[in-house]
Amino acid sequence: MNPPTQQERFGFQAEVVQLLDLMIHSLYSNKEIFLREVISNASDAIDRLRFAILTDPELHEDDEALEIHVAYDKEARTITISDNGIGMSRQEVMDNIGTIAKSGTREFFQALTGDQRKDATLIGQFGVGFYSSFIVADQVILTTRRAGLPAGEAVRWESDGRGDYTLETVEREARGTEIVLHLREGEDDLLNDHRLRTIIQKYSDHISLPILMPETTEDGSGEDAVVNRASALWARAKSEIGEADYNEFYKHVAHDFADPLAHLHAKMEGTYEYTLLLFIPATAPFDLWMPEARHGVKLHVQRVFIMDDTGQLMPNYLRFVRGVIDSADLPLNVSREILQSSRVVDSIRSSAVKKVLKLLKDLAEKEPDKYATFWKEFGDVLKEGVAEDYSNRDDIAKLLRFTTTKSATDEPDTSFGDYVSRMKEGQEKIYYLLAPSPAAAKHSPHLEIFRKKGIEVLLLGEAIDNWLVTSLPDFEGKRLQSVAQGVSDLGSMEDEAEKEANEKAVTELGGLVERLKKALGDKVSDVRTTNRLTTSPACIVADEPDIEMNLARRMRGSGLPSRPVLEINPEHALVQRLDRETDEERLSDWAQILYSQSVLTLGARIEDPADFVERLNGLLMTLAEETD
Repeated sequence: MNPPTQQERFGFQAEVVQLLDLMIHSLYSNKEIFLREVISNASDAIDRLRFAILTDPELHEDDEALEIHVAYDKEARTITISDNGIGMSRQEVMDNIGTIAKSGTREFFQALTGDQRKDATLIGQFGVGFYSSFIVADQVILTTRRAGLPAGEAVRWESDGRGDYTLETVEREARGTEIVLHLREGEDDLLNDHRLRTIIQKYSDHISLPILMPETTEDGSGEDAVVNRASALWARAKSEIGEADYNEFYKHVAHDFADPLAHLHAKMEGTYEYTLLLFIPATAPFDLWMPEARHGVKLHVQRVFIMDDTGQLMPNYLRFVRGVIDSADLPLNVSREILQSSRVVDSIRSSAVKKVLKLLKDLAEKEPDKYATFWKEFGDVLKEGVAEDYSNRDDIAKLLRFTTTKSATDEPDTSFGDYVSRMKEGQEKIYYLLAPSPAAAKHSPHLEIFRKKGIEVLLLGEAIDNWLVTSLPDFEGKRLQSVAQGVSDLGSMEDEAEKEANEKAVTELGGLVERLKKALGDKVSDVRTTNRLTTSPACIVADEPDIEMNLARRMRGSGLPSRPVLEINPEHALVQRLDRETDEERLSDWAQILYSQSVLTLGARIEDPADFVERLNGLLMTLAEETD
């Protein structure tokens, strides 16, 4: 069956129309980046061809050098960018340009804020740079032929960016892609040799492929001349590279519009030879928490792009890292299966991880404001490393930041090292509180005795914190201890008078404890007096010695630990009043109220709110009658 030759018209996916409108209005103030984006796509297409040729040499088709061409026509008011990369088939054009065919589309649009600067960054992270053509063009014509397909199966795509596009099958002898931009009114300043060369050198000088533009020689003949340096940035000496060069390379490799937060550039020589050029972004990509999201490090072998990392080069907890790793020891036809069992890759990965952690350590020590930005964007991801990477666990732990009961604001500003340096005399443990949210943690009754004694407590209100504390039993010999688990034990910080008072309460309130146990039945595993409360009448703690409360909450579903214990404050007036209560039915109501209040302050939910309200109203009515 011959491919269709007639021109067909298609409507853009709704998200594309929305994106085009957003892009034109968000990025117009920096319109020259359209050229960077289109050149970047051309570079990627050539990289993909190089990789494909390793397994199918026939895709090369000829001995022509791999390169990118940029030209302009003043009379026609057009700019043309072409490459001899891998090209696209008809279906690939429809998938990649007519629609946004990638997971995360919904999350991307939900992440948009209306702030043009922030949204521009998101656009770059979503990797849709081709659409930036419409910032300066009111008509775009793309002609492409996939490597390996016959000349008669090339495709021409054309659109004004307003809602639909046309497709037709055409003849194209050369593989690759050509994009012709018909400029909007008022964009004629781009139809200038010096202007285009300046843009290319500003944004694309780092591209390792030659970018050529026509040049008139002294004899009047024309030829194409290379505009950029056309050498891999990471292969150059660091003394030759400026901060602007690194920033522009980052934007190319990360599809980001903002400068990176930090970078490292290292050439390793020894048993294995490889180069690292890695970046820490300033903002988290919208798909950071999506399991199918691509990793941000590209593997090159002898400067030839091989593949995007699928987890072998950088662990999952460092998935925010962007950049390039170039090995001189791996074969050009390396496969993912080979990577999984390669000693070379193991060595590169180990070194890269240590260097990234060292970069973050230096950032934390020398540029705390930048590190605060990093932590806000990627702190919860880094916490995963405590459980994932045992060999680097101690170094990761030193990088963690927390809000505590002594924090001046809600921003995480305390390291484990800071906490240990402020520990009270006689304090042997690092105390923490897990709660459903930071707000719930800050107002928890479990903190009362610790506030009274001036003992600092880490406030952990994020979901990942469950796994953090179960994977990190201690820090530099100081055991981590939940303030909402087990019997309260302050060790040597509890004086003799307090110990005597606790023993006395156990004896004097033994009867009340047994009566409350009977009233609550199997709702609790135990009832006991406690010294952890100073102002609240009661609280619920977990009785499990090995399972953290929040983990147990998820197992139960209700938000309660699997073995909840009701602890009562022997100094509280309500508890002392209950000890004198002779009406067992009324005591049972009070027991249920006390229990339900404790469930709510824990951040969990009560199973029967109507019963709680009915009992509370009944007791209030009784108290009102008694005071009349």
